[in-house]
Amino acid sequence: MSAARCCSPPQALAVGIFVWHLKKARIRQVPCQFVQLCRAPGDRLTTFQYFNFLRRMYVTQYNKDLSQRAKPKSDSVVSPFRESQLDQERKVIQQITPVSPVHQPLSELREIKAAAEIGDPARPLTAESKEERQWREMKLRLDDLPGILARLSKIKLTALVVSTTSAGFAMAPVPFDLPCFLLASLGTGLASCAANSINQFFEVPFDSNMNRTKNRPLVRGQISPLLAVCFAASCGVPGIALLTMGVNPLTGALGAFNIFLYTCCYTPMKRMSIANTWVGAVVGAIPPVMGWTAATGSLDAGALLLGGILYSWQFPHFNALSWGLREDYSRGGYCMMSVTHPALCRRVALRHCVALIGLCTVAPILDITTWTFPIISLPLNLYISYLGFRFYRDADRSSSRKLFFCSLWHLPLLLLVMFSCKKSLLEKEEQGDALSGSHGRAMEIRLP
Repeated sequence: MSAARCCSPPQALAVGIFVWHLKKARIRQVPCQFVQLCRAPGDRLTTFQYFNFLRRMYVTQYNKDLSQRAKPKSDSVVSPFRESQLDQERKVIQQITPVSPVHQPLSELREIKAAAEIGDPARPLTAESKEERQWREMKLRLDDLPGILARLSKIKLTALVVSTTSAGFAMAPVPFDLPCFLLASLGTGLASCAANSINQFFEVPFDSNMNRTKNRPLVRGQISPLLAVCFAASCGVPGIALLTMGVNPLTGALGAFNIFLYTCCYTPMKRMSIANTWVGAVVGAIPPVMGWTAATGSLDAGALLLGGILYSWQFPHFNALSWGLREDYSRGGYCMMSVTHPALCRRVALRHCVALIGLCTVAPILDITTWTFPIISLPLNLYISYLGFRFYRDADRSSSRKLFFCSLWHLPLLLLVMFSCKKSLLEKEEQGDALSGSHGRAMEIRLP
């Protein structure tokens, strides 16, 4: 007998309402994925594991009584090993002692380094070490004063200026006078120290932006500007006085003019025009002329030739140096050929390398050297011209460095060869006697 026949109408109505309630409460709340999978059983096989997954998902999402609520994340348990590591790190941090960068002895640095490596807890941070880390005014010590003044006067550049002055004095066609030579060298050196000190005094705000010049004494505040000016005056005034009264007025005038040209023309022009390179070359060409005038007392063709050689040599030297410092010069606000006119910078360097060959050839024509000088100096000039061509063609740091380092040994070697090939005073006297004797014989022949 069927269930419909066994049930009375009220019971059947109750069963229908119960089934309707079940359909409304349960079947309509089944997820869409479950319904779609049940309606399309032929598309793919539905396994028992997949039905079990759907059942768990249904219970989790729609049954409020059986839903699993997410538990808040419990606090992580800190390992005792981690706490010991943190304590050890705190101890290590406390063991580090600050190092004062000013006047720190090497022995102290080694002790501090050893204590940091060993982990010596007996070196805590003290108030004294904290004071050392603070900014404070640098105190000038008398032991450091000679080195500071040497850097203020650019002692290496001053030594080069004195050596070229000595070369000009030695090349003069007069007997060697030792007192005059010493006075000329000392006066030129003092004038160079004064000019370099004034130059650094004017360029403090610009030198502080350059890596090459940021450690100069005035930039670091090792000496005051007043002391720098006093040092420049104490060098310039005695230097010009020695050249004027101890040597001759012409050499003193050239020294004073060179100081003016370097400090008042070349220094401000470095931030205005690339013509500063040519003005600076004139400044570097005057010292050998001063040496010649100190020996002879006159401005002859030989003095101009020596000045011309120094003038041309400075272009490959400085242009190659400035090529590797282009970023520094642009950061400092200097107007240099290597920054604003790089092609012109390379052309000028090559042009003056070749010009050295012609200037060396003129020396025997002016009766300053023998004809062996242009022959012996030709390999030197050809080599620097080759490096100048490489710098012009490649335009990279490698070629500029090679040209710069070549110029450092090229000039002293060229001046040494020039001095060794110098015409002696005896040869010039014999040549003058021969010319006067031939002129006398010609006059005798003409007389009846």
